[in-house]
Amino acid sequence: MRPGTQRESIEGVVGRIECAIDQPAQLDNACGLALVAHPHPLFGGTLDNKVVQTLAKCFVDLGFVALRPNFRGVGATEGTHDEGREEVDDLLCVLDWASHQFGARLAQTTVLAGFSFGAFVQSHVAQRLMQQQKPAQRLVLIGTAAKRFNVVDVPADTLVIHGECDETVPLNHVLDWARPQELPVVVIPGADHFFHGRLHQIRDIVRRHWFST
Repeated sequence: MRPGTQRESIEGVVGRIECAIDQPAQLDNACGLALVAHPHPLFGGTLDNKVVQTLAKCFVDLGFVALRPNFRGVGATEGTHDEGREEVDDLLCVLDWASHQFGARLAQTTVLAGFSFGAFVQSHVAQRLMQQQKPAQRLVLIGTAAKRFNVVDVPADTLVIHGECDETVPLNHVLDWARPQELPVVVIPGADHFFHGRLHQIRDIVRRHWFST
């Protein structure tokens, strides 16, 4: 856990959701909310995952308030794993809480990011926000679990990062998902699913993407 990280307990659909929150040094200058979702909870995924922490730190550096909830059954989050269905509702509850906590100005600029299972869930969160006419500003999907789960189509400006040597989600599965959408995929040569030794590259790619669009 990063120094200065706050832990909050947020009311969810079936109970409390544990959420770690990191803020820019000057909250008044914050530019939006970044909701970051962790990998599969039944395989050790938590809000403390290194990829998730890297994304949160990167977004804080970019001026966002970063929110990292634990999925159902992980840490102090109540409920039972629902294979990504009601987890979507839980993440929407976190966004609703953050809108009231940090104000509508920040809520108007919301970024969704997810790693592996978290990327799958975030694709559905983005879809729901679009249906509610409250679209996310941008999506960042890392190690997207295409074919393992029903990852829905995402906006054309979504940043997708994948490891060339991903043994959990083969690169060709992600390319097959991205191809009909004409969606670019940023491939990190030699990286595995957990991006061991490559976290700095994720950080650098996200930052370059932010300042180039």
